[in-house]
Amino acid sequence: MATIVSTSPIQRLTNNIAQQIVGKDRPIQLVLTALLAGGHVLLEDVPGVGKTLLAKSLAKSIDGKFGRIQCTPDLLPSDITGTNIWNPGSREFEFIPGPIFTNILLADEINRATPRTQSALLEVMEERQVTLDGHSRPVAAPFFVIATQNPIESHGTFALPEAQMDRFTISLSLGYPDAAEEMQMLQGLATGTSVNNLEPCITTAQLQDLQLQCQQVKLDPAIAKYIVELVRATRNDSEISLGVSPRGSVALYRATQAWAWLHGRSYALPDDVKDLAVYVLSHRIMTNGGGRGTHVIERILQSVPVDRPGQKPS
Repeated sequence: MATIVSTSPIQRLTNNIAQQIVGKDRPIQLVLTALLAGGHVLLEDVPGVGKTLLAKSLAKSIDGKFGRIQCTPDLLPSDITGTNIWNPGSREFEFIPGPIFTNILLADEINRATPRTQSALLEVMEERQVTLDGHSRPVAAPFFVIATQNPIESHGTFALPEAQMDRFTISLSLGYPDAAEEMQMLQGLATGTSVNNLEPCITTAQLQDLQLQCQQVKLDPAIAKYIVELVRATRNDSEISLGVSPRGSVALYRATQAWAWLHGRSYALPDDVKDLAVYVLSHRIMTNGGGRGTHVIERILQSVPVDRPGQKPS
């Protein structure tokens, strides 16, 4: 796998996170891809593999505001967005902002919140604003949601609806570490390494500049056509009851730009799309059997041809 380009701010950010997340270079790159693409990320895995640690490490590494929501069945939408309260002194309603007014928002165990509470995130994840009592308030820029969930456990949980899943640019799992990585993790305990010791290594202004740089990465028309054909294939597949939406096409396009930029190029390649398609598209489809669509996307990648760009963009 190619290494990340040694662009100073992003390399510092990568190294900072890697201090806590041992042996997970690819998941770190995927999370950064979603961040640079201006999207959001869903971490799905069993408990104890580092989902929350990864989210906290990223948040600690960015010199911006960090908000955390521990999702539970009794969590209310106003616990996320904030609420208006009556101020007797001014004799007016005063808005008390919720944790959503931040730069990095960790929604931990998001599937433990009720559908009503989950819906409080729909507007802000797409439009970067919160509407309450008819008044819209923008959130800070940049704004990035990292949500975690355990896909195995079903007791006391509520499945994320398709509209919610569609708003995550990338969905991934970390998986168990191998023996050497787990030994390295335990050795870190002896040295006192802690996420609380991480210092910010990139400013929000630098991050916004990097996001703009990613948007300048060129995609040959052949690659854009390849993205469209992959997405359209999901809408005509016998194993899929709900295909990828146009939002998914945009997400794959933006993620491809960010992935190419992370690996030191000002242009994208078809392999960039192939590297990302499973992570960007699998959670957006609904299979007839109701399971995850990873194997279907992998099969579609094998069947959809791609026209190689004739020349690298200058």
